[in-house]
Amino acid sequence: MLLKQKVINRVLSLPIAWIVPNPNQPRQTFDPEKLDELAISIAQYGLLQPITVQFAGKNRYELIAGERRLLACRRLHMQEIPALIMDLPQSDSAALALIENIQRCSLNYFEEARAIDNLIHLLGETQQMVAKRLGKTQSTIANKLRLLKFPPNMQEKLLSYPLTERHARALLPLASDDRLSAAIDMVIEKSWNVSQTEQYVEQLLHPQTEEKPKRLFIVKDLRIFMNTIKKATDTMKQSGINAKTEIKEDEENVVYTIRIPKKSAYKSSATMPVKHVCKSIESIPDVI
Repeated sequence: MLLKQKVINRVLSLPIAWIVPNPNQPRQTFDPEKLDELAISIAQYGLLQPITVQFAGKNRYELIAGERRLLACRRLHMQEIPALIMDLPQSDSAALALIENIQRCSLNYFEEARAIDNLIHLLGETQQMVAKRLGKTQSTIANKLRLLKFPPNMQEKLLSYPLTERHARALLPLASDDRLSAAIDMVIEKSWNVSQTEQYVEQLLHPQTEEKPKRLFIVKDLRIFMNTIKKATDTMKQSGINAKTEIKEDEENVVYTIRIPKKSAYKSSATMPVKHVCKSIESIPDVI
């Protein structure tokens, strides 16, 4: 088959059959409905932006950017497609494919994280350098890369519901936890927002333990207390305070009543010998 080249500002009309995928294409899934919508638009208005390719051998061109456009054209059974041919080193070609997809925001958050990780390793650059290339902050890049801590099966589960990237970051502390799958189910079942998800994860990781009851040192023999009170009242009587005691007991309580006449107490308190006061205090045992 002879290639009929129509050169317009380095844009050629290439047979679609000659175009092969880019091995560094970060996008793994494509929404069929979105592709159908794009195909309808192309059928009505034509392909407004050519795809980008580079020469990869006889009758073979490797796609750099524009895979969705290429797939939509294939759905329309188009034989040729406008393509901008570029001559780039392999590393630059892969980087361009990654950057083009990231900047178009057409990736899910796990695909974007993998694309950024691939870009860092491909270019040998730091997070800060890649962030500058993409027009993002270094902290944004770091947060996206942290999402790769989720196992592949859990990544699929998060996307299948789907949950937002912020939900995924809230669940990130459980990334290596056996409770992650059940936690995702709970978040979906309860329709929790990001804040509620964060609180739930915090409770799972740091459950609130009930306070241990304080130990009470109890003297079980009531006679010890009775003797202590009796000694105190005897001391008061010796000092001239006419204290009277009364003990009553029912089914639930033992009531010990001490009655001290005001006149007797106020009259004698000033003249109460110190030695009796000290003796009375010393005689009360430390029962706690």
